[in-house]
Amino acid sequence: MTSKFKKASMAQGNITAICLITSPIPTFVDIVKRKSVGDYSGIPYICTLLNCLLWVVYGLPVVELQVLVVTINAAGVVIEMIYIGLYLKNAQRSVRVKVMKVLLAVLILFTAIAVLVFVLIHDRKTRKLLVGTLCAVFGVGMYISPLAVMRLVIWTRSVEYMPFLLSLFNFINGLVWFGYAVIGHLDIFIAIPNCLGALSGVAQLSLYAYFRPATPTVRDRNEEKGNSMKWVSSSVSILVEQNDHPPLNQPCGSIEALQICEKASN
Repeated sequence: MTSKFKKASMAQGNITAICLITSPIPTFVDIVKRKSVGDYSGIPYICTLLNCLLWVVYGLPVVELQVLVVTINAAGVVIEMIYIGLYLKNAQRSVRVKVMKVLLAVLILFTAIAVLVFVLIHDRKTRKLLVGTLCAVFGVGMYISPLAVMRLVIWTRSVEYMPFLLSLFNFINGLVWFGYAVIGHLDIFIAIPNCLGALSGVAQLSLYAYFRPATPTVRDRNEEKGNSMKWVSSSVSILVEQNDHPPLNQPCGSIEALQICEKASN
């Protein structure tokens, strides 16, 4: 009976993991359309990439064969690489350089871990202890990486850059995999990060529920932008009339008008 529950929990875990991995798709559709990453952070995707890479190693026969752990995380590696590629393509140069440095550091770290596990350590129990500990540590890192976004939400009082689906599936995935880890034979390396992941999801969903009513919609931003442009146009016209200048071909053709435009944009 316990075995059936564990298999069912793993099946559910793979479904929720797929949902978690694919939940940022609307975010990247928005990024590609705008050709800008805005205030979206690329660090969570790099943390998730490292986490998936480590879990692939953990599920290999050289450590402890877990086929579903390998397959779901291998798919996660591919998808996260696509996300990171799209992020780098649409990021500003300064942001791109920063994210690329973090990505390079992560890849060097994983290469060192792989060499250590596959070449230098020959005992499977030691391999499992090392890789499992690293999976737990970086799994915690993956789940707490949204803290930067949560801080932004509190500071701006807006959930615009904290996708709801990512927060939701973060919670569900952590809860399901925690259940898988404690059913039957306890796997502490899976239990610890996913317990924290579920708690992190609760915190994110709570912030979302609290600040969502205060978040401006796209329509609100468009109206605000339209009103701002009308104010600039009206101010420039008044300034031109007061200075007895003929109409300017450019909306900000004088120093005074430029200053007005600059104030409006700020």
